[in-house]
Amino acid sequence: MARKPNYKFERMERQRAKTAKKAARAEAKKEKADKRKAESDGLVLADDGFADNPADAHAEPQENGNPDG
Repeated sequence: MARKPNYKFERMERQRAKTAKKAARAEAKKEKADKRKAESDGLVLADDGFADNPADAHAEPQENGNPDG
């Protein structure tokens, strides 16, 4: 037996998902703008992407790419 469609519920669920997605995008955009403004004001240093990687801090350089020697 096929399921009976519930158009109102499905439409409400789509609208809820759309609203949540818009809110998440707006929040991310606001955070990005705040960070950019703080960096331009000189309050926060720009992140170069290398300082926060703990794997690179403790890794030993390999000469030929062979881990055994």
